Amino acid sequence: MKSAMSTTPDPFLKSCRRIGAWLAVIGAAVIASACAGPGGAGDLNLEALREAGEYSAARRGHSLLVSQNGRVVFEQYTNGSNARTTHKIFSGTKSFWAVATLVAAQEGLLGLDERVCNTIGEWRADRQRKDITIRELLNFTSGLDPNFRLHSTTMSDRNAAALKTPVVAARGQSFIYGPSHGQVLCEVLRRKLAPRGESPFGYLRRTVLEPLAIGEMEYRRDSMNNPLVASGFKLTARQWAKFGALLSGRGSYQGRPIVSERLFGELLRGSRANPAFGLGLWLNRGASRSDARECDIEEMLELPWQKQDWCGVCLCRDAPADLAASVGSGYQRLFVIPSRGLVIVRQGENAPFSDAEFLRRILSP
Repeated sequence: MKSAMSTTPDPFLKSCRRIGAWLAVIGAAVIASACAGPGGAGDLNLEALREAGEYSAARRGHSLLVSQNGRVVFEQYTNGSNARTTHKIFSGTKSFWAVATLVAAQEGLLGLDERVCNTIGEWRADRQRKDITIRELLNFTSGLDPNFRLHSTTMSDRNAAALKTPVVAARGQSFIYGPSHGQVLCEVLRRKLAPRGESPFGYLRRTVLEPLAIGEMEYRRDSMNNPLVASGFKLTARQWAKFGALLSGRGSYQGRPIVSERLFGELLRGSRANPAFGLGLWLNRGASRSDARECDIEEMLELPWQKQDWCGVCLCRDAPADLAASVGSGYQRLFVIPSRGLVIVRQGENAPFSDAEFLRRILSP
């Protein structure tokens, strides 16, 4: 869309004004570095970011924030949102708990390959459950039924219900996405933290949220004060971007290590059952394969777990293989590309949306 402003002999300033006029039409927005000079957005193309903003806004997008090397280069709010608007990130919540669990491993509170029954004594005599590990809870290969009932707002004690979830597959053999795994993890954390007088959410707040200066936020809990690990966080784009900066920094935030780089690497390890999913994060490593196939993650997860096919899956064939994503229903997205220092937050309402097409626009040279 052309700007109504008068022309200027400086083509870069003309471009900046044209983008500003377009933003005024679609909603409140800021491009933090667009007018800093020709290199203001690093190796990103500002016109490509604008096109990505158009793509997102046309699909009920509310926010789009792009930062590179800690500097915001594009920030847009549309369809009635602004920088202070919080949105549910749904399953994006899982990634926070995965990082908190890594911090617990770093502190010696638990081990990723520790058996859950070491803490949940009720499972020790259960042949199907006794060998399930904490890692298998985090990468959804524990064999537990998804138990979507745990999302219910009427659930009085999610942890107790999760411990009784039926086992429907051999551990390590199938990827079964659902809230049961995370809620069992919550009970492990609750029991391990109880002697300290600390709760699971209190631990996450102290070890992850406070170091990132995310501030207060809304989350879901039951009558026993158990947080819903699978979903429930409400964040602004800027708050979520701070978590993205931690991921882009490979466990460090503004130069301060929160998770060691060695442990951080565990987040990016896929399983045999689903190489495209690490510990709470979706991975693009499959993009380097000759048979890579782009996948709409949300559509695949709508299928029964027995019919899902994760072989050769990637988020975008044209994006770097080190791209990782925190994914929430309705196309809530946090993308990070550590090799390029990139953090991309997209929030919106459910509407047809393609991760691959969106990323191609963002990364277009």
